[in-house]
Amino acid sequence: QRSVAIIAEMIHTASLVHDDVIDDANSRRGKMTVNQIWGERKAVLAGDFILSAASVALARIGNTTIISVLTQVIEDLVRGEFLQLGSKENENERFAHYLEKTFKKTASLIANSCKAVSILGCPDPKVHEIAYQYGKNVGIAFQLIDDVLDFTSCADHLGKPTAADLKLGLATGPVLFACRQFPEMNAMIMRRFSKPGDIERARKYVLQSDGVQQTTYLAQRYCHEATREISKLRPSPEREALIQLTEMVLMRDK
Repeated sequence: QRSVAIIAEMIHTASLVHDDVIDDANSRRGKMTVNQIWGERKAVLAGDFILSAASVALARIGNTTIISVLTQVIEDLVRGEFLQLGSKENENERFAHYLEKTFKKTASLIANSCKAVSILGCPDPKVHEIAYQYGKNVGIAFQLIDDVLDFTSCADHLGKPTAADLKLGLATGPVLFACRQFPEMNAMIMRRFSKPGDIERARKYVLQSDGVQQTTYLAQRYCHEATREISKLRPSPEREALIQLTEMVLMRDK
């Protein structure tokens, strides 16, 4: 189980290194990014190296089910990145596209990591499904709060630039909710906030709307669902810690 935790963190770290290359980001967790210090080529290779080391560690576990579960995370990460490169013209499809991307890029890692450790600790498939659903809901809530903080937190506190998603042309939860109150944002979303002044206008619309509150409310619903799932297990200090974790996800400010 500890090895699974290490492998999950390595997959996560590799994805961040690659993300920063794709996004041309210059700071992460308050420090300069790998691509900023050593350049894009070395950053891509560094991410690949971390992934390969994770794959070796995964093979050493010697459990084919665990290998299958955790390699799904890597596939989802790549598919999620492709989803992020596209956008839906149909407004009704846009939110589903956003949530699918959020699952693949963030929640799949947490869901499948939870499932993997439950497989190692218990033979009951019902427990594996509870673990997966808990991780999936916590993961989506985590990203929703991340998307909120992109609008509400300062760069120094967040450890990375704010309004970063708008600069990348991405319409996250707060933007999609704000669009319902300010339909003129649709055109900006479709051109990926590429015109001069788009980013500032979109940010202003989001803060004038209830986009931040609606996204936070949605995150609360996902955390409530995560708590409902994990509460199916028998009471234990570990179960209580996992319930507390859902509260921490909602309360974080960086």
